[in-house]
Amino acid sequence: MLYNRVLFTTFWISLISTIAVGQTITSKIVDKKTNQPIPYATIQVSKNEGVITNEEGRFSLNLGDNFSKTDSIYISSMGYEKAGISIQNVTDSIIYIEPKAIELKGVFISNKNLTVDEIMENVEDNLSKNYDFKLSHKRLFFRESEFNTIKKLKVDFKKSTIKELNKKFMDSVTSIIPKKSEYYTEVLCDFYNNSEKAKIHIIKAAELYDKNNMGSMDAVSKKMEKIFKDNVKPDSYLKIKSGILGTKVQVDSILENDKEAAAVKNEIDEQKKKEDKSNFLNNQKSGLKNILSSLFFNKDVLSNFIHKSGRYNFELVDYTYINDNSVYIIKFTPKWRGDFKGTLYINTQDFAILRADYENAKLLKNFKLLGIMYQDNLYRNTIIFTKGQNNIYDLKYLEMHRGTLFGLDRPIKVIEKNKHVKGKRKQNELSFGLDILMSNKNKVEIVVFDSKPITETDYKNSTENKSIQPEYLSAYNPDFWKGYNIIEPNTAIKEFTAAPETE
Repeated sequence: MLYNRVLFTTFWISLISTIAVGQTITSKIVDKKTNQPIPYATIQVSKNEGVITNEEGRFSLNLGDNFSKTDSIYISSMGYEKAGISIQNVTDSIIYIEPKAIELKGVFISNKNLTVDEIMENVEDNLSKNYDFKLSHKRLFFRESEFNTIKKLKVDFKKSTIKELNKKFMDSVTSIIPKKSEYYTEVLCDFYNNSEKAKIHIIKAAELYDKNNMGSMDAVSKKMEKIFKDNVKPDSYLKIKSGILGTKVQVDSILENDKEAAAVKNEIDEQKKKEDKSNFLNNQKSGLKNILSSLFFNKDVLSNFIHKSGRYNFELVDYTYINDNSVYIIKFTPKWRGDFKGTLYINTQDFAILRADYENAKLLKNFKLLGIMYQDNLYRNTIIFTKGQNNIYDLKYLEMHRGTLFGLDRPIKVIEKNKHVKGKRKQNELSFGLDILMSNKNKVEIVVFDSKPITETDYKNSTENKSIQPEYLSAYNPDFWKGYNIIEPNTAIKEFTAAPETE
């Protein structure tokens, strides 16, 4: 009996300890009146710890050691009453919050009834006071979702003097090329930066994609390489022509057939493999640096509605609250030279933009000439700031959508020529028409958990783990980020599963 009581007590102590250390709250924030999900709501357990709901209003919050110290979570969102909920009572999959009534008095008329143009002038005048341009250290989570679609791919075979490069082979190539592909990257990191320089220390990272798409392209490349090695002389050059346009490519710079050249090539390839280990880290660092440098308060950026406000019409449409701050709601649309339309939420006291929702109102680039077309057709942002240390506003959350469209409809000729062969220099020829249309859409999400100013010495002492590599996932794994706070993935990511790998 004593043994059973000890065993029973030990079981419950163990269970309670497990819950206390590793409890995760998973729920959805919903408007009590409309029953609609509330995206980008803030869920906090302390000043510097919390998460943001995704575009579906969902969140997962790992309490960790704070569970024993905290009895409530706090939910806030623009236009809603701030809600405090006991952790013990968060048992439902849905949490409802109430819209906040707007009282048009005092705080909204304290700025001498400024016109909308005067408000925007104050916004620009206070940029250097309100936003951080100095060195800082951010703990952040970064998710990138990339979608590539081949909308049209037509190869019109004309002629080939290499028997292996026939119509059947060309048709097989077009059938192998994946028409749709998805690629997801997730990174938790420490990011040290200002507008001029950056370092990154990656804590954990994952890649989610279908390896079969990469395998299909590798198979095509290897087959093409073998065909060229078997049929093209090493000292030849290829002349690639498309209508009146043409270029030369030295074949022996692509194909190394002799043993000495192959040995050098292998040595170079091995060195590249060593260097490639840092590519993931460098790609994440440059991606983050470029995104943060593109924010509207910086100069010479595409989203220029602050620094080039004369290109836009602004209208004060309403008022609201964000985290107990009274806010102007200002909509803007482009004049003939403006590119964007959207809504700004501006603090009535210090003229900081607390939130910006905007998108392109027209094509940002539109090029079409000689069968080549390119469009920059999507630029949509949601950016949320929160006041941090030294009364400076820090980035809290960013969601960016970018999209392009590329097309090519031209005749292609690949001609092998060799000046060392007596007689005619032309050795082989491949001729076909190529009609292709491809779209690329990219979505970036950044949530900043903590941001603080650092000195030049702090920056110099920060380190990068350049050899770190992401863990490959063929399907979404909810346990990968267990114990970490991230932004909850949307349904598309949760449902992604790569096909079984083929040989």
